[in-house]
Amino acid sequence: MYCVCKEHLELALDLFVDEYEEAPDVYALNELKFTAWEPPAQCERCGEAPEYLVI
Repeated sequence: MYCVCKEHLELALDLFVDEYEEAPDVYALNELKFTAWEPPAQCERCGEAPEYLVI
């Protein structure tokens, strides 16, 4: 699972495919709500706000 900004979305997709050998599901974080999980405050690759969840 990756929470990334728009700039790092392609990298997260590549990493996911390399690791799991299948296409991930991609969700816009502003369209999701979880009761028991809060997205991180920043992208996993930089300090920007994350925009996508790659799972």
